[in-house]
Formats: sequence, structure tokens, C-alpha cells
Amino acid sequence: MRIDTSSPEETRELGRLIGSLLDTGAFIGLTGDLGSGKTVLVQGLALGLGSDDPVSSPTFVIVNEYAGKLPIQHVDLYRLNDAASVESLGHRELFWSDGVTLVEWVERAGELVPDDRLDVTFSFVSEDRRSLTLEATGPRSEALLERVAGERGG
Repeated sequence: MRIDTSSPEETRELGRLIGSLLDTGAFIGLTGDLGSGKTVLVQGLALGLGSDDPVSSPTFVIVNEYAGKLPIQHVDLYRLNDAASVESLGHRELFWSDGVTLVEWVERAGELVPDDRLDVTFSFVSEDRRSLTLEATGPRSEALLERVAGERGG
């Protein structure tokens, strides 16, 4: 599924919608260049999960946790070089939680990520516009993507 947004507010609202549909154990991998909107989407995901916590990129601390209707783990792998670095962090505790896991720069985790996840890839269309490609990789994430499409009217 491809969705274009023309402002941070639209990206955040898409995140809010997706977040409202997430349940325990959901994993969302985010890929895209710096400034493409990954953290903005996470802000919306947290809102959709009922969190009032301020959301910022955990680039320097790697993991931020937020309270919501489910615990939220926001992981940023930007400062890590490869899957071995991710594995040394205790990726099992990060990626298989009792809440929701949102991972920026997920491609740096390689094969360590769950098989069933929602991958969101961000691309610049112009200075103001972004194209988000949402791809399900298993039955659970496929059901989520179908719910997102239904809520968006298509």
C-alpha cells in the first residue's frame, strides 16, 4: 500500500490511525533517509496508542519507552552499524515485547527482526511531500494493513 502525505500533520495522523489499530506484540519497521518523517509517524503511532508522552528520536539512547494502552518501545538503530551490534543490545527483549515495538532504521537489524511485521518505507517526493510504502510480511501484519485500508476507505 502506498500513501502520500503533504505535511507532518498528515504523516502524524496516518500514524495515529495505525496506532489505534495495533495490539500486543505488533512490530513496525521504519526505513527512510534522515528527515523523511519516521519520528513524525512514531509520534502519531504513540497518539493512536493513547500515549501523552512527548516522542522524540532516541538516536543517542537507542530506546525510548512510552506509556499508552500498551507499552511502546521506540528503537532507533541509526548509530549501530550492523546486525551484530543490534544483537549485542539484547534484540530479543527489544523486538519481542509485551507491547508494541517501533524501530527506525530497521534495515540495520538484518535478519533479527520478526518475520511478521509491518514495514514502512519513506521516500521524498518533494520538500513537502512524502511517499510511504506499507508492506505486510505475515498474516498478522496483513490483517493490520487490511484494517488500515478499510479505515482509510479503500
